[in-house]
Amino acid sequence: MIALIVFLTCLFSVIWIGVLSGMSDFKGMTIPNWHSGFVLSVFFLCYLLLWFLGGDHVFASLSSHLLSALIVFVVTLGMFMAGGLGAADSKLGTSYALWVGLKGLLPFLFYMALAGGVLALIAILLRRFKPCKAPRDGGWIARVQAGESRVPYGIAIVVGALASFVKIGYLDFGVWGSF
Repeated sequence: MIALIVFLTCLFSVIWIGVLSGMSDFKGMTIPNWHSGFVLSVFFLCYLLLWFLGGDHVFASLSSHLLSALIVFVVTLGMFMAGGLGAADSKLGTSYALWVGLKGLLPFLFYMALAGGVLALIAILLRRFKPCKAPRDGGWIARVQAGESRVPYGIAIVVGALASFVKIGYLDFGVWGSF
């Protein structure tokens, strides 16, 4: 029972930080560095505590999680260097990739790309039709309507992470019952 409480506390805290990251990215096109650091730190704390409590079966091997994070880091670093992704997006994506491991990496990337595509389509429509008469200064809508080609990819990252959490069973009552 203690292992379940630890797992759910850790899981829902990183989901909450993801919501905050998405909101921050939407409002000002920034994601505080501590959000990524929190997600990363909570994973290691959760993994260690669950290993100690005998509830680590919910995770894959540590090497799977580390390799997943490394893959996302290398790819997003390249995208950052090419100017296609912000540094905070790279860090946040890497942090959530650590949580999903190799088992959840493909769903994470698929749903993240899908959500990113939807956001890009919304950006195109906002730029073309300018439906918001008085958008918040500095926010994503104001920037896009002013002609910038930017997408708050933090939202897409969190959508991908949540979808992957569902796919790999983190949000499954059956998995919770195994503790």
